[in-house]
Amino acid sequence: MKTKSLEKQMKQNHLYSLIQKIKKTNLNSKFSITRSINIKTNLKAEKQIQQIAMELKPWRKGPFKIDNLFIDSEWQSFIKFNILKPFIKDIKDKVVADVGCNNGYYMFKMLEFNPKKIIGFDPSIKYKLQFELINALAKTDIKYELLGVEDLPNYKHKFDVIFCLGVIYHRSDPIKMLKQLKQSLNKNGVVFLDTMFIKDKREIALIPRKTYSRISNIFFIPSILGLRNWCERAGFKEFEILAIKKTTKREQRKTEWIDSYSLEDFLDPDNQNLTYEGYESPRRIYVKLKV
Repeated sequence: MKTKSLEKQMKQNHLYSLIQKIKKTNLNSKFSITRSINIKTNLKAEKQIQQIAMELKPWRKGPFKIDNLFIDSEWQSFIKFNILKPFIKDIKDKVVADVGCNNGYYMFKMLEFNPKKIIGFDPSIKYKLQFELINALAKTDIKYELLGVEDLPNYKHKFDVIFCLGVIYHRSDPIKMLKQLKQSLNKNGVVFLDTMFIKDKREIALIPRKTYSRISNIFFIPSILGLRNWCERAGFKEFEILAIKKTTKREQRKTEWIDSYSLEDFLDPDNQNLTYEGYESPRRIYVKLKV
C-alpha cells in the first residue's frame, strides 16, 4: 500500500511532467502585467491548464489571468506591491532575491523595473509548481530555488536587493533570520521587509500561546520598536518605515481557489478588531533596511 507522502510525490511528479509538456508547446503566449498577471495563448491547452491549476490549489498570491481562466487568489497581492512600488523603482540592473516568494507573483511584477536578475527562494514544492505553470506560459528568466532563508548566506552569489515579505513571524529566531538576510547582501544592499506588528509603545513582542489567527506557526509579533531593535541587533544601521496598514477583507479573503480558511475565519465574529483568540487583528508594517 502506498503511503500518503509517496502518493503526494507521485502526483507532484505527474503535474510537473504535464507542465513541462505545456512549456515545450508553442502556444505563442503573450505576457503582460497589470493588477493580475495576464497571459494570452492560442487556447490550445486551455482545459489542461485549468485542470493543472485546480490541482495546485491553494493559490495564496495573485491574481493570475490565463485567457478565460481567472485564478482569484486569496490575497489581492497587487495591494501590497503597490505599497512598495514607489520605493523599488531603482532595482533596474540589480540582482534581486524574493525570500518566501510563494508562486512568484511579486517577481513577475518586478520585471517591469528591469532588474538584472531575479531569484526566488521558497521550499514549498506546490508553490514552485504554481510558478512553473505560470512561467511555462510567461517564459521569463526568473529563477526559483527550493531553498529557505537559511540557505541565502551560502548561496553562490550575493544580492543588491532582498524582498522578505510575510516571513519573519514564521521564524522561531527572528534575529537570526535578519542576520542571514544581512549576510546575503552586496555592499550598499537593501532589504524590504514586511511583518505583522502590535500597537504598543514599548520594545516588546507578542508571543501567541498556541495560535494567532488560527495559525500555529506564528511565533513572535513585535511592536514597531521591538522590530527596530531586532534589526539593529542583526547589524542593520538604517530602519525606515515605509507604510503601515491594517489587513482587510478586501486584501485577504476566501475564494474558490483556496478551499480553506481566510481572514474572515481568523477574526472574532463579534469584534473584527480582534483575532479568533482575542489578540489584536493583523496590522502590517513595511520597512526598508540598510547596513
